[in-house]
Amino acid sequence: MSAGVIKKVAGPLVVATGMRDANMFDVVRVGKERLIGEIIEIHGDEASIQVYEETAGLGPGAPVESTGVPMSVELGPGLISSIYDGIQRPLEKILELTGSNNLARGVEVPSIDREKKWHFVPVAAAGDKVQAGDVLGTVKETDIVEQKIMVPFGIEGTVDSITEGDFLVTDIIAKIKAEDGSTQDVAMMQRWPVRRGRPYVRKLPPDKPLVTGQRVVDTFFPIAMGGTAAVPGPFGSGKTVVQHQLAKWAEADIVVYIGCGERGNEMTDVLNEFPELKDPKTGKSLMERTVLIANTSDMPVAAREASIYTGITIAEYFRDMGYSVALMGDSTSRWAEALREMSGRLEEMPGEEGYPAYLGSRLAQFYERAGRVETLGTNPREGALSVIGAVSPAGGDISEPVTQATLRIVKVFWSLDSALAQQRHFPAINWLSSYSLYLDGMGKWFNESVEGGDWMALRQEMMSLLQDEAELNEMVQLVGMDALSAPDRLKMEAARSIREDFLHQDAFHEVDTYTSLEKQHLMMKLVLGFYNSSNDALSKGASIEKLVSMDVREAIGRFKYTPENQIGAEFARITDDLSKEIQQVLAEKEDF
Repeated sequence: MSAGVIKKVAGPLVVATGMRDANMFDVVRVGKERLIGEIIEIHGDEASIQVYEETAGLGPGAPVESTGVPMSVELGPGLISSIYDGIQRPLEKILELTGSNNLARGVEVPSIDREKKWHFVPVAAAGDKVQAGDVLGTVKETDIVEQKIMVPFGIEGTVDSITEGDFLVTDIIAKIKAEDGSTQDVAMMQRWPVRRGRPYVRKLPPDKPLVTGQRVVDTFFPIAMGGTAAVPGPFGSGKTVVQHQLAKWAEADIVVYIGCGERGNEMTDVLNEFPELKDPKTGKSLMERTVLIANTSDMPVAAREASIYTGITIAEYFRDMGYSVALMGDSTSRWAEALREMSGRLEEMPGEEGYPAYLGSRLAQFYERAGRVETLGTNPREGALSVIGAVSPAGGDISEPVTQATLRIVKVFWSLDSALAQQRHFPAINWLSSYSLYLDGMGKWFNESVEGGDWMALRQEMMSLLQDEAELNEMVQLVGMDALSAPDRLKMEAARSIREDFLHQDAFHEVDTYTSLEKQHLMMKLVLGFYNSSNDALSKGASIEKLVSMDVREAIGRFKYTPENQIGAEFARITDDLSKEIQQVLAEKEDF
């Protein structure tokens, strides 16, 4: 261990001398209160340390002690349903210990409960040959999540002994004998440095979607399982609600939610809401498959920088078990602000808008840890880690550096539009400026997995109508709707139906909050069925006024509120009504 003394304090940055034996990214304890920090720069025997706690009261001459290990997280039973701060300190335990809602300085609490016993069931047996990533046994962590206890990275050999029973996370559950005769003890808990991605065999192509139940996402701008997406948008455009919806409904086994520099009341909403939310698959509380990292805007700024690494390392651990994990980062702009503040205090050469020149590479290091992978082990599993990052550009200006650096990395861009939000159109994702680069690779999956095989054709037809509407809108603003030809008026009406009946989705409605792919497919068929049937009737001389005022349009608009178990019958009824009303409009034309 290396020990030194403080030379200078500048906010969360502390410079210490006498640290020649310390290494980059070592965790250190600063001052008599043993505040936790991390070495981020070394010059000779001087080390610059970012301190993850409030530094008020620290001064020159105070002791600094290096632990000799990098910033790491504890991984094992007890992670699920936990609420941590940015450096994996359990907030509920700290509250019990201190009795205060504010984080006390210098509190040392283990990240994973050392007193709770877990029932370990072996799946390996003595004499089995094992390597890193192989599953030794399982622990039922919650009713939903079964945690697999894996051989830690760097250990290979033969299982010497393994025991079933109730153990603490630090107890030895197996001994593994290496080829050189040495024996390694394996506990249920392991540690991993947060800035280093966990290893895997290979990445798999992004050809399966992460189904979210949000129509504008699944139909128009899908994200692949193991993909990356960015949700930039101005204040009040619904970024947080979009992320909450994805956390609730995305087809992920585990959710890791990072509130990075968010307002305290928003994080409180998450903490209050998630335990009460019912998991649609199991009926249990959503918290039974969720890990929360709460790092609010009033917490020390340096811990914000660490929070996204803490979250993604925990997510990778569950990915390695073969689970599909969804990580929500809300928001990476606040993380970048912490990076900018520390860079300024280190007196580094600033880049655009004061952000450090390495902003883009740091963002890439974070997002590149996403992916659908083949895990380590004798029998590799398939795990996926999807990363969805919110970006909060100042004033909604997406040309600013954080948004632009993010868009160069991620493959899906959900562009939140303040104009749509002001019109109360939610989710306020602009269909003309958003995109998904995964779409071509996943088209085959959608056509094969959803009955009908015409998913991509229907999607393209709807997108074309919306683009035509945008062009016609310019003409309407100049000369009015009445100046349009009947086919163009019908196009405008069909596009309005796509916007209001399909793309608008009520996150707080018990039925409309989630839409299965089958229901989305039927909704597309209904909206386009109205357009195509009316177009056909129009060519036979039907009245455009009568076509656009048909009663069946109300039923098409209300189809989204139909419960999933009734969609087949309701679709057949509406289709039948549409056919009858079209015939009636044509008959009236002949009578006339």
